[in-house]
Amino acid sequence: MHLLLINPTSGGGKGAKIGDLVRKKLREDRRPFSEIPTTSAESAIAALNDAISRGGISGVIAVGGDGLMNIAMQILALKKIPLLPIAAGTGNDFVRTLGVPMDLSALDLLGDPPISVDLGKVNNRYFGNILSTGFDSLVNERANRMKIQNRVKYNLAMIMELPLFKPKMYRFNVDGESFESEAMLIAIGNGRSYGGGMLVTPQADIHDNTLDLMVLAPVSKFEFLRVFPRVYKGSHISHPKVSIIRGSKIEVSADAVAYADGERVGELPISAYSVADALLTWTA
Repeated sequence: MHLLLINPTSGGGKGAKIGDLVRKKLREDRRPFSEIPTTSAESAIAALNDAISRGGISGVIAVGGDGLMNIAMQILALKKIPLLPIAAGTGNDFVRTLGVPMDLSALDLLGDPPISVDLGKVNNRYFGNILSTGFDSLVNERANRMKIQNRVKYNLAMIMELPLFKPKMYRFNVDGESFESEAMLIAIGNGRSYGGGMLVTPQADIHDNTLDLMVLAPVSKFEFLRVFPRVYKGSHISHPKVSIIRGSKIEVSADAVAYADGERVGELPISAYSVADALLTWTA
């Protein structure tokens, strides 16, 4: 029996519409499922924990955005219950990382055996894609206050935040090696993208038990705006002010705020590490 978990408000109501289509297809495909009613993050966590404790669950189908997927992975990590994410949010970056189709054909993957993927972990919380601090965290905070429900809000928030932004000095420790660097933007990638397809750590691999640290040293605001579009293809990493360092444990200290999978982690310092084969899931 599969559990169906739907966030009806994700993507400005897209979750409810896609949830209806998922129910219909599951019935057409004669796949038995039980739906978990959710009205908030807290209710989703409680209902999912309760259903799992009763046993007999063969998988969880989550319909929503990256926030819902992040909730689900907290509960399913290191358990033998696979997760199938169905894209119905603003960014849908975990779906992109897994290579799961962005439409209802994703449900066809239920006929395949699930596989294990790595997760990152920071402050006792798992993340599937990107842990970030610096300019993009400020953009995230502003975007979360905006009522726009599509990925354009990240670009608008960036344009509004950039004139106010000043780089900071950060202290790093990567697998025991310490260094300092002034930076505008820092991303620690288990997956490859955030913000609806921005390939900030394009070479990250969810099977290598390693995190990719991307550090953007200070550039002029004009140069930042000139280079920024390249993040959608991942070609920004060839810029001379961009560094990529790989490690299984990465610590970052500064007077700044961190986000993981679009959710606020809190103030630095942070210590992140890779958890190998942490989550069972279906991938294309």
